[in-house]
Amino acid sequence: MQTRTLTLAEIEDLSQRALEAAGTTPENARALAQATAATEADGVASHGLAYIPIYAEHVQCGKVDGKAQPVLTRPKPGVICVDADSGFAHPAIDMGFDALVPLAREQGVAALSIRNSYNCGVLGYHTHRLAAAGLMGIGFTNAPASIAPSGGATPVVGTNPFSIAAPGADGQPAVLIDQSASTIAKSEVMKHAREGRPIPVGWALDAEGNPTTDPEVGLKGSMAPSGGYKGVGVALMVEMMAAAMTGATLGKDASPFSGTKGGPPRTGQFFLAIDPAATSGGDFADRMAALVAAIHAQDGAHLPGDGRGAKRAVAQTEGVAVNVATLDRIEALLG
Repeated sequence: MQTRTLTLAEIEDLSQRALEAAGTTPENARALAQATAATEADGVASHGLAYIPIYAEHVQCGKVDGKAQPVLTRPKPGVICVDADSGFAHPAIDMGFDALVPLAREQGVAALSIRNSYNCGVLGYHTHRLAAAGLMGIGFTNAPASIAPSGGATPVVGTNPFSIAAPGADGQPAVLIDQSASTIAKSEVMKHAREGRPIPVGWALDAEGNPTTDPEVGLKGSMAPSGGYKGVGVALMVEMMAAAMTGATLGKDASPFSGTKGGPPRTGQFFLAIDPAATSGGDFADRMAALVAAIHAQDGAHLPGDGRGAKRAVAQTEGVAVNVATLDRIEALLG
């Protein structure tokens, strides 16, 4: 695979220009471009620049409104709601966080509900920002159905990630958990399908519920839940939080995030921001430091988020190696 190294600023600029060329407003494109650069820095290439051509296609076919104008309301003192207006989740989340962070600091805890939105990319990118603001950030996002219930074979819920990021002393998360309800993110199966590569056993199931190594067959069947019935339980929890609690479309009714079939998916996100100083008696930082130290003291042991953090630090100075084929697809959007 041929690669070319880009700085994070170059990744953000390229993403911004491509999204605007597809018909996205500069304001909406900026939120997504910043997230794309951060995602590449964290080493999550499947959700980075590789998604820009998909985003552009979805703007052009009407699956997402690149000119959407999110609307914020505050129905209760501790609750913020944002209607994403069938647009990208990122600008809606940005708008929500501008109100959520100060509210959580004032009250100790606050909730943000996002409805009528689109794929929010890497959920941990968003909870990371809450942790960087000194808050415990908890996030949920639902997705079009791709996981079958226990004992069934027809998908009802999505891969439905959840994420929790704990603030650290240096402005970076002390721990960042970001995982989907499936064994692997669906985007990884899609990436293997695009590249014509088989997938490992245990990633996906065929239409009858049997394991498959063919990504195309898996995409027509269902994703394998992580931990069997426990993964299905996680997917249901996220569906309740990100769809039922927000008024968003249930995964079983949402149009796919891939391809051009169907209109806007109108899925949802839900965030909780908690001020540890208000709940811990003042010793949250000490307890987190002790917990982290106990794990790092073991040879070879690591915490969720350690790998992304290390890659992020390197990317700040050395840039990111990007697939040339991906860059060619994006540059073709610019004419």
